[in-house]
Amino acid sequence: MEILRVKTARRTQLVDVTDLVERAVETAGVASGVCYVYVPHTTAGLMISEHFDPDVATDLEGVFERLVPRVGPYRHTEGNSDSHAKAALTGTSAMIFVEERKLVLGQWQGVFFCEFDGPRERKMWVKIVSGGSNKITK
Repeated sequence: MEILRVKTARRTQLVDVTDLVERAVETAGVASGVCYVYVPHTTAGLMISEHFDPDVATDLEGVFERLVPRVGPYRHTEGNSDSHAKAALTGTSAMIFVEERKLVLGQWQGVFFCEFDGPRERKMWVKIVSGGSNKITK
């Protein structure tokens, strides 16, 4: 397992980590298998979304803010209840196929670390498991 670090600059920020995860796959040397990415934080998440146009990530940050406002009738007293809810909406893990030492993603897809309680330095755990050589055709 490899631990990757992500530093965020804003309270809510979607960070394209596709290249980081891809490097971990290349380093692992697994030609075919599965890459598991997991975020061990309760106020951060992970998702696969479009990464060709950076405006999509910016738009999604706004969507999360509108769906779950920072101020609400929350009982949790730390001031980050919205962050927990947003992380619950995105989830904390992704499973991505690996073929020819590369992530198998759709043409426009990328992997995003989702910060909801930043700015902070966070961790992502990546594990690549070998799984045979059944070629995937796109």
